[in-house]
Amino acid sequence: MPGARGPRRPGRVLTALLCAVTAAGLYGCSDSGPPEPTPTPTRAPTTAAPTTPVPSTPPPTTSAPRALSPFTGLPARAGPVLAVKIDNAAAARPHTGLGAADLVYVEQVEGGVTRLLAVYSSRLPDSVGPVRSARESDISLLRPFGRPALAYSGAQSKLTPLLEAAPLDLVSPADAPRAFRRSSDRPAPYNLYLRPERALAAAPDASDARPIGLRFGAAPAGGTPTASETARFPAARYTFTWSAADRGWRVAIDGRAATSTDSGPLTPATVVVQRVTIRSSDFRDVTGAVSPYTVTTGSGTATVLRDGRAYEARWSRPDPAGGTSFTTPDGRPLAFAPGQVWIVLAPR
Repeated sequence: MPGARGPRRPGRVLTALLCAVTAAGLYGCSDSGPPEPTPTPTRAPTTAAPTTPVPSTPPPTTSAPRALSPFTGLPARAGPVLAVKIDNAAAARPHTGLGAADLVYVEQVEGGVTRLLAVYSSRLPDSVGPVRSARESDISLLRPFGRPALAYSGAQSKLTPLLEAAPLDLVSPADAPRAFRRSSDRPAPYNLYLRPERALAAAPDASDARPIGLRFGAAPAGGTPTASETARFPAARYTFTWSAADRGWRVAIDGRAATSTDSGPLTPATVVVQRVTIRSSDFRDVTGAVSPYTVTTGSGTATVLRDGRAYEARWSRPDPAGGTSFTTPDGRPLAFAPGQVWIVLAPR
């Protein structure tokens, strides 16, 4: 073994002392025994500086506390935030990469159907999609995140200036083509997928995860034992069924189990049905249909699902730049179960 030394004989002690006195700076002397390996100096020999005695007992050390994600309450690396707008039409399912999201928002779009806004920071899947276009509601919804990256397929021309003026690091096929790919197993427009690592490389100013008002911890007292809960939109419905084996809520969309191609059934630990105002916006889609605007500031009621129970709650977000707090009806903070969170922005 390089640098290993064999047992010394008594005669070599005197030899070594003589070498140290008469040949300072030399790296080896020999006696009648076999020569020892000679290390190669990396720099010219210098006079050794006085050394400080090493204490017999090493000083105590303290380990840094593990960081917890403000989005899931689980241990996580500190990383930038990536939000991805995902299609949710029947032809867009099953999704890819959705199981790795920290947060999933459900938003109403034209025709009463829905799209998803998935937020990633703790971990990044290899692929996410199918990716679709942004809406005006996304700007307000993402303000509490600082300056996140937003990956989307595009936006109508009148909305683009608002997106560019918002505190968002935009990632679209037009400005980051290497972050996207087209799949051959689906027709357009349901075949555009994002490469998250490349998306964040194209968004160097994306801010790291920070608190947005969510709390995690032990379940509050009370609640109602609940096997399933359904949230309805004009042309879509979501059913969340408690699975004790998964310690989460199995998701069904329009009556069919929701899965991710890379991770299987979707089972968020906490589901929030947040009742909000949905009004018309000043924008229309390519068919001329008016785009709805989801109001996520103000206050209202919600139902929080965790650990097989349903809790009635209130939500509050008075500051457009601030996060959303969830409390019990008597005003106490309502903690979520650690893990993935789905927030369904359902019409009042």
